[in-house]
Amino acid sequence: MNLAKMLSLKGKVFSGTGEGAKFTEFPWAKQQIAKKIGFIPYPGTLNIKLSKNSLVAKNSLKKANGIGISPEEGFCRGKCFYAYIDNLKCAIVIPELEHYPEDVIEVIAPVNLREKFKLNDDDAVEVKVIIE
Repeated sequence: MNLAKMLSLKGKVFSGTGEGAKFTEFPWAKQQIAKKIGFIPYPGTLNIKLSKNSLVAKNSLKKANGIGISPEEGFCRGKCFYAYIDNLKCAIVIPELEHYPEDVIEVIAPVNLREKFKLNDDDAVEVKVIIE
């Protein structure tokens, strides 16, 4: 029997570069997210800069089995984990890029998270990540 554990990651919302929106619009990414995670992603991600305590917790995800997203040629691989913000099912995406910031997570969901939770830059947010 596989027991999952919950990891709490806390940080502050910030505006990204728009790369997350491009990623979630690629047909190959959208199809894999729908099939593997269970929802069609809203075009965009919620960017969260993690607190120091959460950064330590996030490092445990490196060894954990995530849900792999296999890219088309020319794009990087990524790993996803089921997650929740309040009671809304979502997922975090960790791009496998050499220079990707360690203290950042990107959250995908079937809805616009900023609108749903009325979030602005610098607002505190908690994401509960499921590790299996």
